This record gives sequence, C-alpha cells and structure tokens, in this order.
Amino acid sequence: MKIKICFAENLRVLRINKKMTQEALGKLVGVDKRTVSAWENKICEPSFSMLAKLCEIFDEDLNTLLT
Repeated sequence: MKIKICFAENLRVLRINKKMTQEALGKLVGVDKRTVSAWENKICEPSFSMLAKLCEIFDEDLNTLLT
C-alpha cells in the first residue's frame, strides 16, 4: 500500500503543533528519531500498526493523518 504524500507533511505539522521533537515521538511509538525523520522526508512509510499508534498519539483518525 502506498501512502499519500500528504502523510509526511501532516505528521510533521501534527508533531510540531504538539511541540514534540522527532526523538520524543520516536520514543512514544518505539522507533528511533531517524525513522521519524525518514517518514517526514518521504524516505519510507510506517506500517499500519504504527499508523494506528500515531493516530492515538495525535488524537486523529487515519483519514486525517493520510490526506
């Protein structure tokens, strides 16, 4: 499944709005800050289970996160 490019921008905006570093977000979801950076820079995509964790952290639904 290819995630829309909007995901990277949405993730960055949500993270910054919560005044959260990439490192802090990575710790919350159990990945390194380099992984969060890779998501935000469209280098790789998170798994569906990781997307679910991100939705919980940001209190957003999957549709909002991806579009």
